[in-house]
Amino acid sequence: MSKPAIANFIQSFIAVVAGNVVYFLLMPYLPPAARHNVMKLDLGVVIDFWFCLVFLGAIKTAARWRKSSGEEQGRS
Repeated sequence: MSKPAIANFIQSFIAVVAGNVVYFLLMPYLPPAARHNVMKLDLGVVIDFWFCLVFLGAIKTAARWRKSSGEEQGRS
């Protein structure tokens, strides 16, 4: 596997784990319709997926900022 593919896998894995942790910590406080029922496709799955996407976006943005700031320092 190439280095970018491994980095993408690690970022995605962290996003899924973090998104699920946050969702399951908040689940008792969510309205009943937003709580996930086991083995069903429901609004809870959609909300859980959204948390994972938010974390993935934050991780990708932070990685891009880190990369661009490192390139700027290298040019100076």
